[in-house]
Amino acid sequence: MTTAIREETMNPWEIAVSQFNKAADLINLEPGIREVLTTCARELTVHFPVKMDDGTVKVFTGYRIQHNAFRGPCKGGIRYSPDVSKEEVMALAMWMTWKTAVVGIPYGGAKGGVICDPKKMSQGELERMTRRFASEISIIIGPEKDIPAPDVYTNSQTMAWIMDTYSMNKGYSVPGVVTGKPIAVGGSEGRNEATAMGCVFVIEEALNKLSMDLKKCRVAIQGFGNAGSIAAYLLHDRGAKIIAVSDSRGGIYNENGFEPREVIKHKEKTGSVVGFPGTKPISNRELLEVDCEILIPAALEGVITGENADRIKAKIVAEAANGPTTPAADDILFQKGILVLPDILANAGGVTVSYFEWVQDLMSFFWDAEEINKRLKKIMVKAFDEVWKNMQRYNANARTAAYIVAIDRVAQAWKLRGIFP
Repeated sequence: MTTAIREETMNPWEIAVSQFNKAADLINLEPGIREVLTTCARELTVHFPVKMDDGTVKVFTGYRIQHNAFRGPCKGGIRYSPDVSKEEVMALAMWMTWKTAVVGIPYGGAKGGVICDPKKMSQGELERMTRRFASEISIIIGPEKDIPAPDVYTNSQTMAWIMDTYSMNKGYSVPGVVTGKPIAVGGSEGRNEATAMGCVFVIEEALNKLSMDLKKCRVAIQGFGNAGSIAAYLLHDRGAKIIAVSDSRGGIYNENGFEPREVIKHKEKTGSVVGFPGTKPISNRELLEVDCEILIPAALEGVITGENADRIKAKIVAEAANGPTTPAADDILFQKGILVLPDILANAGGVTVSYFEWVQDLMSFFWDAEEINKRLKKIMVKAFDEVWKNMQRYNANARTAAYIVAIDRVAQAWKLRGIFP
């Protein structure tokens, strides 16, 4: 059986455990804590009815899975997609444990999802589904227990509905139950840009280590949603040349670069980046193999595999998406000398500013965007430096080094707390 075939049979949870074991082996993690950390602490599956616009009733299936809470309340997004599976949510919950630990914020990992097709649902149907799902999972969420956030096909409005539903059941407003809310109901300045901003801070640190000049870098971005589009104009504003971007319908390419804000306007008008004037069409697969210095996968999981990794030409791969690179691809890219900035570091800006939002909600005292970005940069730079030190110490790729940082912190918390009773 070839590696490529083996990868196709690995579900997201198996990939997450494989990545964990690679780091755990290097630090000789004892069997007991290894078993604890490769088990999700709580898995809630709910099946709930929703009245649709045509008067019919449809039963949806949703999940809220908490991987670990040794270092603080659980934290993680909720996604709406036809492709949501229990194994995917478990993997994402585990990745959140490592993500919060690697940047040193006091959270554990959780994730949620509902199996649905939001593109085929009205706003009213989405609201009714969200409120019912929030009621179903309210038994395990809360500002001191588990704090959801937006993810794939959910947004600030989704979080406002969840916050309101939870608050109505409590009898008073509880803004800290979710993050990624609109500012008007307790959201934070800088949250919308946070994932992309954190990614850019990490890219800048990596360029410094590699003695590369951002102003001489060409950038290709797969995925032109929140993280991808904002990363595009942040890097463009810093002097980089954006030469290729894509969304679910396809991509565009111009070796001389283009202005990403104009592409954003084009997508708002047409629904896609495809057809932007002065560019050539390019597929999502072809975009990954574009000749560039910085590649940012900001869309789906598992797009860089053992099959295509050898054709990646970028010097730096910055994972704005969760899990875009498979274990086999990691090994190939490492052998080629390509620096992969792993998701648990590169896209941790979002959860870091979510932490800031939660803290502001608990204090009822809010910071401006300048303060948010100053605090975010400090955390991201420190996290990158710790990962870089472990890369040198263990002669490991950045993902394994980041896992070592995270696993060590979670293991220490477990040892200090002990087992109750």
